[in-house]
Amino acid sequence: MINNQFPSQHDTPEDVALLIAIEAAKQDISGIKNSILAFEELLKQHVSSYIIEAQELTVLYKSQKKAKRQKRLAQKHKGKHYTPTNSPELVTATSTQKKEDNAQQLALKKQLYREAMLQVHPDKFSLSPSEQESATEITTQLIHIYKNESLTALQNFHAQIFSDTLDLKLNKTELNSTHINKTKALQTTLKTLQKELETLKTNTLYHTLNTYSNPLQFVDELIMYYKDKIAKLKKRTRSKN
Repeated sequence: MINNQFPSQHDTPEDVALLIAIEAAKQDISGIKNSILAFEELLKQHVSSYIIEAQELTVLYKSQKKAKRQKRLAQKHKGKHYTPTNSPELVTATSTQKKEDNAQQLALKKQLYREAMLQVHPDKFSLSPSEQESATEITTQLIHIYKNESLTALQNFHAQIFSDTLDLKLNKTELNSTHINKTKALQTTLKTLQKELETLKTNTLYHTLNTYSNPLQFVDELIMYYKDKIAKLKKRTRSKN
């Protein structure tokens, strides 16, 4: 993308028109982004704790289902005389957890996990599919480390997240414009901005802002949705907390 976006006396009428269109597109994009980001901040303040709790319960539910499947498979292999016992994996995990983690360490792990999850949650990157996909991969890795690895591993990953050393593919789109003229570069720039503007207008939060007369109504609906989801997950996992 070319650096100088201001018309000059050497620009052709076509270039001037393109520069004006580019500036208008930039302003539209900036306005929509600001609206969405402000709404995301509002959602974060009211809904983030419910999202994290639902995420944690979902992981727990999946792990319980996996354990049950493994137990049923073991029983099938053993036959009718099979006597249920804890699998070596569960015994090892439990033993290791007791030795490695005391109450204070568990509390610290949970704190680090929550902080990191809020920092890289995919919903924060809803404006860019590539960023959101990358954030999803990182949160998956974060959940795995939180559930299966040591406090030290979680601390290291937490530090990576907050030092921005993880690749969230932010603004990685490259434009090879070394050998093209200014008009061509402006046309490509405008096309890129128009595509970004179209994508922003399909954003769920932008649609919500333009659909609800009062965005707080959507916030309340979202809270009710997550409360219901959490209640169902607690029932499935028999979790009281």
